[in-house]
Formats: sequence, C-alpha cells, structure tokens
Amino acid sequence: MSLLNQLFNRGVFGAKCKTSLTLAISRIKLLQNKRDLQLKLMRKEIAQFLQAGQEPIARIRVEHVIREQNMMAAYAILELFCEFVNARIPIIESQRECPTDLREAIASIIFAAPRCSDVPDLLQIKNLFTTKYGKEFVLAAAELRPESGVNRELIEKLSVCAPPVKIRLKVLKDIAQEHNLEWDSSNTEAELTKKHEDLLAGSKQINNGAVLAQAPTKHVSFQLPPSNGTHDITPAESNKEHARLEVPVTNHKTSSHITNEIETSQKSQDAGMLTDLKIETRPQSSEILERARAAIASAERATAAARAAAELAKIQYGMQKS
Repeated sequence: MSLLNQLFNRGVFGAKCKTSLTLAISRIKLLQNKRDLQLKLMRKEIAQFLQAGQEPIARIRVEHVIREQNMMAAYAILELFCEFVNARIPIIESQRECPTDLREAIASIIFAAPRCSDVPDLLQIKNLFTTKYGKEFVLAAAELRPESGVNRELIEKLSVCAPPVKIRLKVLKDIAQEHNLEWDSSNTEAELTKKHEDLLAGSKQINNGAVLAQAPTKHVSFQLPPSNGTHDITPAESNKEHARLEVPVTNHKTSSHITNEIETSQKSQDAGMLTDLKIETRPQSSEILERARAAIASAERATAAARAAAELAKIQYGMQKS
C-alpha cells in the first residue's frame, strides 16, 4: 500500500506542478508584453519632460522606469527557470531530495513567489515544493540563507532598494539619445551626486562641531565682586582664585561641568560676603542711631537754655524800665 501511495502522490505532484508551471509561463509572457508597452510610454513621457526642461520630474520618473526594467528582467529569468523545472518533473518525482542541478531554479521560484504578486501561480508552485521538500528548504530560499542557492541576478532585480546614481544617469542619457534630444546632463549629474544633509541628526552634529571648534580658543574667567571694605583679599589669594577659575574649555561636557562648579562656588562666596556685610552693618546702624539720639538731646538742651536765657533777659529788661 505504501508503494501505491507513493506512486499516487508522485503522479498528483507531477500533474499539479506541471499545470502550475505551464500557467505561470503563459502568464509571465502576457505580463512581459503588457509591461513592454507601458515601459515605452513611460520612456516617451520622460523624453518630453527632458525636452520641456522639467528635469526634477524626469529624475523621479526614471526610478519607476528602472524598476519596470528590473521586473521584466526578473520575469525573463523566472520564465527560463519554470521551463527548466517543467522539463525535469519526472526527475523531481523520482527523488526525495532536491537534485543539485535543479536547486537554483526551484529556490529562485520559491524566493520570487511572494515578490511577484502578478503571477499567483508561483505561490501554488511554492506550496507544492513545501509539501515535497519540507518547510526548512522553503525557508532557506525565502530568507536567502547561504545554502539556499537563489540566483544572484534575480535577487538584484527584485530588490526594493533605490537604483544607484550611475544607472539613473545612464537611463536618462539612453532615453535622450533614443528620442534624439540635445540634453545637457550637467545639472542632473550635479543634483544626483550632491550630498544631502541629514535633517534628523544634522543640527546636533553642527552644534557639537561648532562647540568643539570654538572650545580650545576660549577660556572661562570670572572676577570677584568688590568687597566695599568689608572683606580684604590678599594678592596670593586673588592669584589662587584666578588660577582656579580660569579653566580652558576642551570639551562640551567638561566645560558645562566646570562652569557649574564655578557658578556654585561663586554663589557660595557671594552668600558668605552678604552675610558678613549684614553682620557688620548691624552694629554700624545702631551706633548711628545712638549718635543721632545724642545730637537730638543736645539740641533740645540748647533750645531749653536759649529759652531760659530769653526769659531772664525779658525779666531784667522789665525791671530796668520800672
């Protein structure tokens, strides 16, 4: 019974695989013809943009043209692989493991199946090979493992990365030459080769570069406030303070740390000086008040003496008249 099941399964796998491969080949040919017409129209539009001087639009459209060309090249490779596997189905059915000479073709079809949505027959072929060789074989091809054997050119053609600058310039020049346009490509070459700044991290890099460039030439120096006669500083102490406060800024982080320490030390010194001034001004203000009070008392005594003298003078003057 097991032999009959194997023979039956082999027949089912071969029939299904042959049908899916035939449908995939015919569908790929139809898509190639359709994309070829679209590609010609797109190249004509780009030539019109170049002739009208609208080079920015042409630079954007040419990327889509390159992707279409890559997809057509990928379809051509897949068509050859499908025809090759279709011709070797009896060998595939007779062996449990994948034949060495068919590994690249089968792995490439499995890799391209989810990336070519216009050809759904490739997904059916992938499912058939999953049941034939197991999930590990399919995962190795889908994840591009070293032992997968996927075609290198097919990987490049199905890549979603932006096309290089050289290829874009070459396609634009080919389009201009194809439509007999006298197009000067210097502006486009300068625009494509220009290095654009990173807007996400560019400002930080510029600020850090400016700080590092200016840091070695600047020195942080502070002068102590005048003492107003309340706190005398000797020359030795002033030299020490000046040497301690003048620190060359060599790094952004170290300079901020040093300036914070200097500001805290200066604030503490200012606070100490203010307390000394308050302590010393309190006895001075009390002495001034006492002196003012004494002056007022003496003035009052002088006024009283003057009044008494005036009264005495009046009395004497009255006695003389009488």
